[in-house]
Amino acid sequence: MIKTIIADKHAENEFICALRERNAATDRKVTETVSEILNDVRLKGDEAVREYTLKFDKALPSKFEVTREEIAQALANADAAFVQALEKAADNIRRFHRRQIKESFIDAQSDGVILGQKVRGLARVGIYVPGGTAAYPSSVLMNAIPAKIAGVGEIIMITPPNKTGSANPDILAAAAIAGVDRVFLIGGAQGVAALAYGTNTIPRVDKIVGPGNIFVATAKKLLYGTVDIDMIAGPSEILIVADESADAAFIAADLMGQAEHDVLAGAILLTNSAALASQVQAELARQVEALSRKNIIKQSLADFGAIIIFKEISEMLAFADEIAPEHLEIMLQDPLQYIGLINNAGSVFLGQYAPEALGDYYAGPNHVLPTGQTARFFSPLSVDSFVKKYSFTYYTQEALAKSHQDIVVIAEKEGLTAHANSIKVRFNHGQNQ
Repeated sequence: MIKTIIADKHAENEFICALRERNAATDRKVTETVSEILNDVRLKGDEAVREYTLKFDKALPSKFEVTREEIAQALANADAAFVQALEKAADNIRRFHRRQIKESFIDAQSDGVILGQKVRGLARVGIYVPGGTAAYPSSVLMNAIPAKIAGVGEIIMITPPNKTGSANPDILAAAAIAGVDRVFLIGGAQGVAALAYGTNTIPRVDKIVGPGNIFVATAKKLLYGTVDIDMIAGPSEILIVADESADAAFIAADLMGQAEHDVLAGAILLTNSAALASQVQAELARQVEALSRKNIIKQSLADFGAIIIFKEISEMLAFADEIAPEHLEIMLQDPLQYIGLINNAGSVFLGQYAPEALGDYYAGPNHVLPTGQTARFFSPLSVDSFVKKYSFTYYTQEALAKSHQDIVVIAEKEGLTAHANSIKVRFNHGQNQ
């Protein structure tokens, strides 16, 4: 079900190349279809949104916007244990993300120069939330709460209607807990386009965040620049680094927890123990038969899963940094000693009792993470994702006088004489009259 590779600096690198090919794959037909949808929504607005909603979702809601009363009612009608769990998770997410807040600053210098930076929340943000079989209330919390903490003026959530033309009630309950301002029943590329361009019904936003299928991801990619986005998400992935002290049952369960997302998901174990590798193989075969998405898991593990056996822990950690996984679990003795050695990962889980699912739902760090080796340069969704900054500068005449010759020298070296003149004129103005 999952291949075992003996690391020899060739076999494991071939595996990485296969993962890269998966991440680099693009579907021209999808891009063409999405481009057409985006253009239609840009030109025809709500009319195009209605047409595509009926075409793809097979249902057209009586109205796009869900009322505040309907959102409140969904929360009131929700299962009490579910609401309690969401509220506890929301508290954890708020606690973690409040520590990310950045303050504006002013640097007032002795010569009268005043410099500074202003930090403010974006005016309006759109959150995409899948609403079909892949309806994730946890994603509502993870996307909306950091935006709220950042001071975003208005949070707009879109989610596809179900077959009756209504919203998934669990999604609405989560929206109420997270503080979403408005909810619209639209999905797909047409929903993303409506957020980016704005229509008579759906307000235009400054940034779009949240997970979606390949059509949603492609729409976000094509609209980047018209609107900001969180990231271009690829197939989900987990990498576990473990030694002989780790529990094979835990490892197998965590690998499959990620593999069930998608047949393209990647689930990888790095270990220096051949015995543990064999035990994990056995646990995978045993546990998978009881799982509802076992066919997806089996295909995912067969195509993009691997157990790679190394000699040294240092080799495993170096290889983990090369892969730059979305989720990284460290199941080594005394795992905390290794956190300083990890450079490239979306989120790191330390020890036997910090499974990736803890991060997905509850612990507090964000579960919107870079995939496809982009953790080398991208970071998780955070409060920073929802703010913009501008700097400001004030100089007195005396302060500029001290520096103006330096500025002129640099400007003239670059051949930008008008730049230089804008400085000179402030000191030569009277001489030219």
